[in-house]
Amino acid sequence: MLLKSAKTQALKKELELASSQSLRYAHDFARLYKETKKHKDELAATNRQLKRYAEDLQKNNSLLKTVNNELQEAYYDTVHRLVLAVEYKDRFTGQHIVRMSKYSALIAEKMGLPERDVLTILYAAPMHDVGKIGIPDSIISSPHKLTSEEFSVMKRHTIIGAEILANSKSHILTVAGQIALTHHERWNGTGYPCGLAGDAIPLPGRIVALADTFDVLTSKRSYKDPFPIDHATEVIKKENGKHFDPQVVDAFLANLDKIAKITCELNPKVC
Repeated sequence: MLLKSAKTQALKKELELASSQSLRYAHDFARLYKETKKHKDELAATNRQLKRYAEDLQKNNSLLKTVNNELQEAYYDTVHRLVLAVEYKDRFTGQHIVRMSKYSALIAEKMGLPERDVLTILYAAPMHDVGKIGIPDSIISSPHKLTSEEFSVMKRHTIIGAEILANSKSHILTVAGQIALTHHERWNGTGYPCGLAGDAIPLPGRIVALADTFDVLTSKRSYKDPFPIDHATEVIKKENGKHFDPQVVDAFLANLDKIAKITCELNPKVC
């Protein structure tokens, strides 16, 4: 009887111990569940906050992109209007600057220049003759070949253009100033206004020198009819190493089909 009672007491203690452990386990599980749920709720709240941040960031980036695009458009519009000011003095300027800038960019691209430099030349090239705004109308619009005295005055458009574009913080306007000053220099040093030769002439100026000449050759002027593309090309070849940088000429000739396509699209009377 005593043995049975002892067993009963032991079993009771085991049951109490198991019950106590179960209660602790249940309490621990409940606490863990609450903590997990709290962390889950915190994580969900954090995710919602991050999502709002991402949406705000996207909106801000979109706004910045819009503002940047508007600034770029305003910048290029200002440049275009500056060039138009020259067109009022020289009626041949309008389409000429469109064609020669496209020729210049194509040549720059085919010479392997980085895309940024190609775009810079595309936007800077139209300002090559901006200095003509300071040349008398009687010389700009003369229907005859200029006298030596008139030509001396005309040559000053390179210096005037460089002065107009000088001291700008804009990279494009800085390159435009180089082009304005040097696009009448010659590879052999016989050009103007500084008599620079070879690599001393900035590459954008060397590229624009050829593009400008080719377009003048293939365009009608008050003193001449347009040359056919083949004739103009022969002139460029003859001036290789004299007027023009041989590397620029090589890029021009290697892509003559693309040059001709631009010509025929923008100056169809020549084709």
